[in-house]
Amino acid sequence: MPVISVIIPIYNVEPYLVQCIDSILSQTFVDFELLLIDDGSKDRSVEICDEYAAGDSRIRVFHQESRGPSVARNFGLERASGRYVMFMDSDDYWLENDAFSRLVRY
Repeated sequence: MPVISVIIPIYNVEPYLVQCIDSILSQTFVDFELLLIDDGSKDRSVEICDEYAAGDSRIRVFHQESRGPSVARNFGLERASGRYVMFMDSDDYWLENDAFSRLVRY
């Protein structure tokens, strides 16, 4: 069971997605899972998510019809297994590389 579950709804965010995911994968605290909830994207976001998931076992990708970010977040909550849950929007761009360490510490 990971300490942190990070849930990100994904909808047509191709320009921001790589930077967002890379900032999560570069965290100094590594005991987390990343749940990417594709909410019916029409751009390359789907392929980007699947490529990352193929290369890192901490990443899980789910695909659903577009139902909005709230439904996507709730979908992720139902599948999260971490002690703590963190929501992030893919257009938030990035997190400082010690963000998870600080969150767990507090």
